[in-house]
Amino acid sequence: MKRAVLLLAHGAPRNLEEVNEYVLHIRHGRPLEPHLMATIKDRYRQVGGSPLLHWTHRQAEELQKRMERELPAAGNVYMGMRHSHPFIKETIDQMSTQQIESFIALCLAPQFSRLTIGAYQKALDEAIAASGSAMQYSFLTTYARHPKLIHAFAAQLKDALNLHPQAFVIFTAHSLPERVLAEADPYDYETKETACLVAQAVGVKDWRFAYQSQGMTSEKWLGPTVEARIDEISALQRNEIIVAPIGFVCDHVEILYDIDVAFKGYAKARGIDLYRTASLNDSQEFVDLLFDLIRDRV
Repeated sequence: MKRAVLLLAHGAPRNLEEVNEYVLHIRHGRPLEPHLMATIKDRYRQVGGSPLLHWTHRQAEELQKRMERELPAAGNVYMGMRHSHPFIKETIDQMSTQQIESFIALCLAPQFSRLTIGAYQKALDEAIAASGSAMQYSFLTTYARHPKLIHAFAAQLKDALNLHPQAFVIFTAHSLPERVLAEADPYDYETKETACLVAQAVGVKDWRFAYQSQGMTSEKWLGPTVEARIDEISALQRNEIIVAPIGFVCDHVEILYDIDVAFKGYAKARGIDLYRTASLNDSQEFVDLLFDLIRDRV
């Protein structure tokens, strides 16, 4: 049987010219007001574009090297995006052409939500059906509490605290519409569980959890916001904060703009120096985690 591994990620525009198309795809073709689209494009301009595709490619490349050495039976590593090229359908068509019969699918988002991870699985099913392939797959839905994920995030937080030992820590994850709580979705629990486990691993006492990157819609999104947490910590007369984004596994605009520009500026206006843990990107710790997840499935 010809096997493979498929890494799934959100996607990103490759340049400023693709931002409009990318945002429209996320919004299922519903256009944003021109001033909001201009705001989003300016964020990408300020940070020099999103490196998400670069880092996903690097993660796939490093996992491939590791598998070739220690787990050749798992086959080759592919990558598919929900909202940009290479789209999941494009990758499934490629895999079908190359006669892949079975694969392991892994989302590069540690915590499960039916709203997000569930959408990846739906896209996979639709792509396989459209390709006419009989491919079978095993879908890994969550690794929010996996010891190697906790170790990887803890290592980055320890490095940051070594430089700023008096800093207050804010763990963050990407916000979702608040309706997921009424739907008994596990996302809110899993994000906070990851934060708790990392805090325990590092021995951090002064920390809070917040949701970041709320959507530009009238719908109510999960909170508290990072800004609200910064205000809370300011009231405690603390002047250093480390943001540890435990809902993300690589650099992209929500890291490079939302944290490094927006939150840093918000904190600075309140007399607080804000720092951030390094993203996992293609670190050895993260590649170790990916390899363990695949090996367990094989």
